[in-house]
Amino acid sequence: MVLETLKAANTFQGKPETEQEFRLVRPFNPANWRFSPYNRSSFQDVQSLFPTARIMRGEGPSTEFPRAQRDIRSIEFTNAAGGTGTIAQVLDAPESDALLALKDGVLVSECYGNGMTPDTLHLINSVSKSFLGMLAGILSGEGAVDLDRPVTAYLAELNGAAFPRTTVRHLLNMTAAVRFGEDYDNPSDDFWVEASIVGWRPELNALTPAVSLLDYARLRTQTQQEDDAAFSYRTLLTNVLAQVLERAAGQPVRQLFEDQVWQKIGCEQDCAIVVDPTGFPYFGAGMNVCARDLARFGQLLLEGGRCEGQQVVPSAWISDTRNGSDHLRSLFAASATSEILPNGHYANQTWASRDASVMVCIGIHGQLILINQRTRVVVVKLSSHPKPADLVFFADSISALLSLSEAL
Repeated sequence: MVLETLKAANTFQGKPETEQEFRLVRPFNPANWRFSPYNRSSFQDVQSLFPTARIMRGEGPSTEFPRAQRDIRSIEFTNAAGGTGTIAQVLDAPESDALLALKDGVLVSECYGNGMTPDTLHLINSVSKSFLGMLAGILSGEGAVDLDRPVTAYLAELNGAAFPRTTVRHLLNMTAAVRFGEDYDNPSDDFWVEASIVGWRPELNALTPAVSLLDYARLRTQTQQEDDAAFSYRTLLTNVLAQVLERAAGQPVRQLFEDQVWQKIGCEQDCAIVVDPTGFPYFGAGMNVCARDLARFGQLLLEGGRCEGQQVVPSAWISDTRNGSDHLRSLFAASATSEILPNGHYANQTWASRDASVMVCIGIHGQLILINQRTRVVVVKLSSHPKPADLVFFADSISALLSLSEAL
């Protein structure tokens, strides 16, 4: 009876046959789901833990990848310590959940670990931000949102909060003034308090009276900088951006994303996104996506926003994201996160290299999409790393994926 009850509450690939085996595979709960080794399972079944909304793929056919399997295990890269690592070591690490590589749209490698399969949805954390950034580009291109208008022009609720001169562009580039701590190793930092609203840290609910993501933003009244004076990575800004896009377009942002992005890039699976108590999507970190659909998104960016002959995201937006500006690069270079992508920049909720040849979408615990424009390679890496933001791990991972993209 216990096994049947647990099975009914949790859907996952490859259900074990015995209660003992089931408990070995699925010992996670809302208290431990973020920690290793539990996250090796929980990141693949967030829907059993927290309220989510479906972003439907629609009824059209998915974009099929041609296949030409290649052996990538012997490919070498230089790690942060100055030594040499191999893709085999990356794949064989206990936190490795998936690695996919596309070359000119051809699937040349597809590897899974920790029980993950092509159909499995995986939490992508802040990779979610880049998806929202592309939706912003679509709406900007349509004239639905003005990037240089104040946030408060769209969200009157934020009058009196720390956003009086913050523009939509400041949200996109993480240069807004509002104070917000995002130290993942601090168990009660602002990031985790905001995440408690969507159920991720229920023990922190008492630290805020907010009952929704918008309400949380409304209560942020202090600033940490002048607008556009520094780059400071804050998930709060993405969540406010999602609210702005909804108000500006006059439609639910989940529906906008489904119609304008998800159903236009040939996805083979629905997406599940964590929601707050009002049902508003947690675009800051809450999307759950299969690896192949992440590769489709990467291919969209590689092709300048085009998919199957259709311009989904304006090409100028992709170019702006990839090229950035000297101003954004100077702000990024002065930030604490610059070592993740030396000489790079952050624009439109996406990371990019100085020479504009590489874009990267990054999420804590090791979620990555790397798009190499010069070699026309897209690499997807999904992980359940024990630490949220191990900068050495991320530097090594990006180096490995970059070397892989060059070797292919």
